[in-house]
Amino acid sequence: MGARKRIAAEQRKEEKKNLATAMLSRCPSSPRKMRLVVDMIRGVEVNRALDILRFSTKEASKKVEKLLLSAISNWQKKNEDVRIEKSNLYVKEVFVDGGRMLKRLRPAPQGRGYRVRKRSNHVTIIVDSRANIQEQVVSHTN
Repeated sequence: MGARKRIAAEQRKEEKKNLATAMLSRCPSSPRKMRLVVDMIRGVEVNRALDILRFSTKEASKKVEKLLLSAISNWQKKNEDVRIEKSNLYVKEVFVDGGRMLKRLRPAPQGRGYRVRKRSNHVTIIVDSRANIQEQVVSHTN
C-alpha cells in the first residue's frame, strides 16, 4: 500500500472512532416500510427522535427505537468522560438497505402458483454529538 492510501485509510479510521453506530440486520419487514419510519428521525436531536418513534403508529418504529437506544449506549461507551445532556446528540446518518428475500409460492387459480416475495432489510444508525462538529469547524478555520 502506498503512503497516500495508508494516510487516507488511517484518517478514515480516526473519523470512525468518534462515531457511534448500531446496525439491525435481517429485519423481517420491507425496506420501503422501514424507510418511512427512518426518514422521520434523520438529522433530528436524539431525545426528539425517541419521542417521535415512541408515539408513531408504525410497527417498524419499535425496532428503530430499540436500535437508536443501542446507538446511544454505544456512543456512551466511546465517550465515558462526556455527559449525554451536554453533548447534544443527534442522528447523523440513518439508512436502510434491502436484505435477503425469501421466495414462496402461493396457490393460484387453474393450477398456477403466484410468487410471494418476503422482504427483509438492514438498518444502520450513526449518532454524533453537535459539540464535535463545532470543535471540527474551529480546528479547520485555524
